[in-house]
Amino acid sequence: MRKSILKSLKPDIIVEMLDMAVAFENWNKVMERADMLYQCVQCIHEERQEHRTKGLPLPYIHTDRPLVYYYGFSLQMRGMAHQKMGQVDQARACIDQYAELAWMEELDEAGMQVVQEFRHRAQVNRCALEIEAGHTELLEEYVNFLLEHPEECIAGLRTIVEAAVQYRWQIDRVLHMIARQVQSTGRGIDSSNNDNLYHYCYHRALYEQYMGRHKKAVEFILQALRLADELEMNQYFKKCAALLESLREDATGEQIGRYRAFLEEIG
Repeated sequence: MRKSILKSLKPDIIVEMLDMAVAFENWNKVMERADMLYQCVQCIHEERQEHRTKGLPLPYIHTDRPLVYYYGFSLQMRGMAHQKMGQVDQARACIDQYAELAWMEELDEAGMQVVQEFRHRAQVNRCALEIEAGHTELLEEYVNFLLEHPEECIAGLRTIVEAAVQYRWQIDRVLHMIARQVQSTGRGIDSSNNDNLYHYCYHRALYEQYMGRHKKAVEFILQALRLADELEMNQYFKKCAALLESLREDATGEQIGRYRAFLEEIG
């Protein structure tokens, strides 16, 4: 992209565009927007370096966060897109990049805090990537990490259950351990982590279905339906409704009653 165009872009606007592409699970668009953000920030950084070298005042560009954040976020989103498209090696390379962002010059206290935050994110995402890639031998290590970092438990549950559905793992003991930790920290269905909660509930329903516990599967799909409505994601809602209809014969009358009441509530 031409430098003149890049200079006219605002990093925070591109972040919003990235968030929207992620919400719609459009991974090609995520990759495109992540590259745009990286190039935009690189342009800003190079211009600042040029002014600093010449002893000129640094050009002012308003950003909501330190510049290093946008480097890290662009790499994280690029890594996520690679991961979702099954490009594991490329995803690993992105994680390695945003794990080490201290190379940026003139980092203040806020900037160093961002560097530490992305170093932590890299540790979390590296573990999650290997679980998603089917490395069941790392599951115990990942669970121990989640128990030590309860703020990561909901996202971790999502990762584990999605992998269990894909690879047909039996993870009842793991679910019991981590779900108890989530409850003890007070993170429930009203959490701000609704996207991760939705995916956890939806895939937990699939897990319970293949384990033969269909009534329990219905309970989780009812939770996922409500979250899909809160997220205003029509494609999520349709997936939940289709799964629930496939389980209708095994649902209790009370569960079907709650389903109908919910449809009337939002209709």
